[in-house]
Amino acid sequence: MIQETLNTLFNKVTGALPVSVVKLTGDGSNRAYYRMCGDGCSFIGAVGTSVKENEAFITFARRFRECGIAAPEVLAVSDDGLCYLQQDLGDLSLFARMKESRESGCFSQLDIDALCAVMSQLPHIQFKVAQGLDFGVCYPVAEFDRRAVMWDLNYFKYCFLKGVGVEFDEKQLEDEFEALAAILLDEEADTFLYRDFQSRNIMWHDEHPWFIDFQGGRKGPIYYDVASFVGQARAKYTPEAVVAMIDAYLQSLAAYKTVSREEFMAKLRCFRIFRLLQNLGTYGYRGIIEHKKKFVESIPAALSQLSELFEQDSSAFPVLTSIINDVASLPRFAPQQKGELVVDVYSFSYRRGIPEDYSGNGGGFVFDCRAIHNPGRYEPYKKLTGMDEPVIKFLEENSTIADFLKSVYSLVDEMVEKYLERGFSHIQVSFGCTGGQHRSVYSAEHLARHVFEKYRVKVNVNHIMQNKQYTLNHK
Repeated sequence: MIQETLNTLFNKVTGALPVSVVKLTGDGSNRAYYRMCGDGCSFIGAVGTSVKENEAFITFARRFRECGIAAPEVLAVSDDGLCYLQQDLGDLSLFARMKESRESGCFSQLDIDALCAVMSQLPHIQFKVAQGLDFGVCYPVAEFDRRAVMWDLNYFKYCFLKGVGVEFDEKQLEDEFEALAAILLDEEADTFLYRDFQSRNIMWHDEHPWFIDFQGGRKGPIYYDVASFVGQARAKYTPEAVVAMIDAYLQSLAAYKTVSREEFMAKLRCFRIFRLLQNLGTYGYRGIIEHKKKFVESIPAALSQLSELFEQDSSAFPVLTSIINDVASLPRFAPQQKGELVVDVYSFSYRRGIPEDYSGNGGGFVFDCRAIHNPGRYEPYKKLTGMDEPVIKFLEENSTIADFLKSVYSLVDEMVEKYLERGFSHIQVSFGCTGGQHRSVYSAEHLARHVFEKYRVKVNVNHIMQNKQYTLNHK
């Protein structure tokens, strides 16, 4: 049915049916896109899940073009409002264009010029688009208000913070949320807020930036979109690039508003903190809950940016500063060098469940230790763990744990060698027993040291029931 609708729209525009239809890969959106080609032309067929969201995009696209801002032309819309046909801008996003620079950590002058060209356009979007715009068409809300702020802050708390398992005082955290919200909302705003203004939503077409995915736009403050762009964790902009982008933005902003650089930077810092907390909420939901690896991989960079921002003034948000530092110190969020293999080793209790694989790889090895003679059944060992000498001696003299681990070593060694050969980055190995205290702990300890000593790779060890974590690293 959807394909028939898109074919009808294509026929309406071209007078013919498409010769080929290819579904494009998405990036976390529920919308579906198709490249439709035929008779020497190519268009993008879009299929949304909300008529109101589509209406917002179509309205904004037309408004952008009226204001001389490069955005895709919407050529036809289905009767039910769920599908539309738009201009094809190709496959090269600004994010993809910067791939080599991002990976090398060095942005050329051409790259910085392209980024500055984007930031120079932002004030025009914020002020021109807003003039005479009916914000009632915005979806799902018309403006950036207190409710929207608290939604995003609680998104961070519930989808990220509670998912990573660090301890925090919820009342104190909520108090700082209130303080941050007050700063973000302390001035009236009648400008257009793009909301997801970042390099993945800018296409590089005909040697110029074109703007897409602005359907979440609403009335809001100018700082939000600047914070979104310069603080995009996955873009890995250098400090020099960030300074250049902000300079380009302020120069263009001067045509619409006078603001001192010092005042602007102080306010921008708070919006960058807010935006990064919001990003971590998304990374938690898409990465930790939905197990999508690329979102998990973005967490360390976001944490690093937040730590740097909090260092500038740790007195403003001491609770958030402490929480972010605690999360950033977790072994699984330590920055990883390109090509480096990391092995995460867990001990756990089957009563609590098998550990999640936060890398997005799906879980790795899980070994059940419950067939091994359990020292926890005997009074002298009940308060000890598999790291204590009496338990170690018991297991080595009164159980089959040596044979068990010999088989484990054989399986894991083969995987480590293959992953090193193929340049993969992560393996997870989990050992479970009844209480997660004796057999699983002993096994995790011995495998971790075996892998580290044999292959000299980084090994993160996490004994869940003992709340004990440490890292073995050859560096």
